[in-house]
Amino acid sequence: MQIFFSEFPVLFIVFVFLLALLIGSFLNVVIYRLPIMMEREWREQCDELASMPAKDLPEGRFDLVMPRSGCPSCGAQITALQNIPVFSYLLLGGKCAHCRAAIPKRYPVIELVTATMTAIVGWRFGFGWEAGAAILMTWTLIAISVIDIDHQIIPDSISLPLLWGGLLMSLFYPLQGAEILFVDPKTSIVGAIAGYLTLWSIYHLFRIVTGKEGMGYGDFKLLAALGAWLGWQVLPLVIFLSAVVGAGVGITLIVFKRHDRNVPMPFGPYLAAAGWIAMLYGPEIVDKYLTFMG
Repeated sequence: MQIFFSEFPVLFIVFVFLLALLIGSFLNVVIYRLPIMMEREWREQCDELASMPAKDLPEGRFDLVMPRSGCPSCGAQITALQNIPVFSYLLLGGKCAHCRAAIPKRYPVIELVTATMTAIVGWRFGFGWEAGAAILMTWTLIAISVIDIDHQIIPDSISLPLLWGGLLMSLFYPLQGAEILFVDPKTSIVGAIAGYLTLWSIYHLFRIVTGKEGMGYGDFKLLAALGAWLGWQVLPLVIFLSAVVGAGVGITLIVFKRHDRNVPMPFGPYLAAAGWIAMLYGPEIVDKYLTFMG
């Protein structure tokens, strides 16, 4: 298979694109259900102390496998033919087959974004272990970003495995053919520590100066994970890109009155986007910057 995809790289890109459409459909499930699963667990823990039933949350088993996906409006179960990524949405006209309620456009959008980003990774790295690791990281960053946008939380059940995965990969350094990922253990460990402590220090300095909390601990863990995957050398680029993009988006939303400046904005998506760009072109960007400054 490696020889086949190496000789026909376009087929590898098409393969990962189609695979990522299916993964994008699963990410929609993760993005929707994981925060509810977390809230159920929190409520159950609180109920033990306060005896307050959580009547507004689903009853019975509710995880990433059960119950089967259903229409948010009428609850009708979605059949296999109605669950084909993107194509089912188009065939159904964007409406539930049972009650004809509108299906949120975000579902096919997330599927297409996942597939497109995965294809870009496949094109950038080609067939191999580095591409596989980069694709897994891409899917994880997508889930983290959308959950943070929706709920302003970055679940430990996603960020911590991402962190440990980066540290684990460093044990396989050097890996033949890998140019960006699979950094050496020392670089990975220092990257994880530096990533966490950098935002931790900024958080506490901001809180001392303003009396407000500027970000959450999930952001610390996410940058630590990016440091573990990419190494400490890329962290300044990740922080710079995320700060610039975050500031630009925030100012634009405030100017056009789409966001109150007093309402907090999630920082995780900007970290994730910056980390993804650094994963693809981090060394090249750093080299060009040093050449320009030199």
